[in-house]
Amino acid sequence: MDKPTRVEVAAWLAKAQRDLDSAHRLLAGTPPYRDTAVYHCQQAAEKALKGLLASLAAPFPKTHDLTVLVGIAETKLPEAIGWREAAIVLTPYATLFRYPDASTEPSDDDAREAMSLAVTLTQDVLRHLRT
Repeated sequence: MDKPTRVEVAAWLAKAQRDLDSAHRLLAGTPPYRDTAVYHCQQAAEKALKGLLASLAAPFPKTHDLTVLVGIAETKLPEAIGWREAAIVLTPYATLFRYPDASTEPSDDDAREAMSLAVTLTQDVLRHLRT
């Protein structure tokens, strides 16, 4: 991977923030669209992690699996181990409720947890990038 530019890292982080904002709006609506909101929570975490990895010049695959991305981050940033739980919870939301054959919908508790995890992970990434 070529040395990342600040523009590239900022672009990943801007997309992550848009996904968080989208999730928030989807949950605040009447009715709330929890299925789409949890997808955007997963996407926010994914894009924040990819921005972090880009800043570290750490190559990463084209994947929605947050556990893979956190694993790569851990090799460069040991505190990333704290993001494993979020990765495990959020990864399935990339596809679980995206298609008509989904047998269930996320609950209010699922959506609140997804939002909380995505916000925390994104804030942790931003905090790291500011140091």
